[in-house]
Amino acid sequence: MEKEKKPGSGYSMFVVLLMVVGLAITSLVFKLIIGMFVGVACVVLIAKGFFFIYPNGSIVMTLFGVYKGTVKESGFYWANPFYMRKRISLRARNFDSDRVKVNDKLGNPIMISVILVWKVSETFKAAFEVDNYENFVRVQTDAAVRKMAGSYPYDDWEDGEDYKITLRSGMSEVNEALEKELGERLEIAGIQVMEARIGYLAYAEEIASAMLRRQQATAIIAAREKIVEGAVGMVENALEQLKDKDIVTFDQDKKATMVSNLMVVLCSDKEVTPVVNTGSLYQ
Repeated sequence: MEKEKKPGSGYSMFVVLLMVVGLAITSLVFKLIIGMFVGVACVVLIAKGFFFIYPNGSIVMTLFGVYKGTVKESGFYWANPFYMRKRISLRARNFDSDRVKVNDKLGNPIMISVILVWKVSETFKAAFEVDNYENFVRVQTDAAVRKMAGSYPYDDWEDGEDYKITLRSGMSEVNEALEKELGERLEIAGIQVMEARIGYLAYAEEIASAMLRRQQATAIIAAREKIVEGAVGMVENALEQLKDKDIVTFDQDKKATMVSNLMVVLCSDKEVTPVVNTGSLYQ
C-alpha cells in the first residue's frame, strides 16, 4: 500500500555539500590525497541525493527493491543517494481513444470512441501493480468501450423488444455505466476516473446510408400519423359545425364525399387545385 514519505530538506544538505567541497579543495591545496579522494566521493554521493518535485507531481522511492515511500509535496529535497526514484505525475490527463468498429446489442456495426479524464490516485499501484500504467489505461479503455457498446442498441427501432436506454438517446445513463466500468477496471492500477463519455458515435460506413434512409422513413411515418390525426379532428369539427349551424344537410353519400375531399386537402403534401362544381353532386 502507498505510504507518504517526508525526506530531508535539500537546502540544508546543500550547505553541507558546500562544506564538503571546501574540505576537498583544502585537501587538494595541502596535497592530502586521501582526504581529497574522500571529499570527492562524499560530494558525489551527496549530490546524487538531491531532487525536486513540481506541484501535482510525485516520486516513488525504493531501496534495493524495497518500497520506501512516495513523496508528493512539491519542493527541494534530499534523500538517501542509494534510493531508486521514479517520477509519477498526479495531474489530470485526457485520453481520446481511437474510433473502433464494434457491434451494438442488435448486431449493427458502429463506429465509437470515448473521451476519458483520469489521474493517478495511488502511486504504489501505478508503479508496481501493472507494468505500464499509461498503456494499461489505453488497453482497458478499449476493452470497456467494446463491452459497453455491445450492451446497448444504437437506437430503438421498435422492432420487438422496447429498449429504454440506447447509445444515441441515453447518453447520460450510458456515460455513467462507462465511467463505472472503467473505474472498476483501472482501480488495480491506482487510476481514478474523473470523467468518461462517448466522444464519437455513428453507424459504420457500410450500413450508414441504409440506416439514414430508415431514419428518414421513420420520421416521415411519424409526421404522417400526426397529420392524419390532426386532419381527422378538423374534418370531424367541420362536420359538427355545419350540422349545428344548419348550413347544409348531408346524406351519407355527401358526407363521405366531403370527408374524402377534406382528407385529400389536409393530408396532401402538395398544393391542391380546387374544382368548382356548378351542377349537382351527382352530375
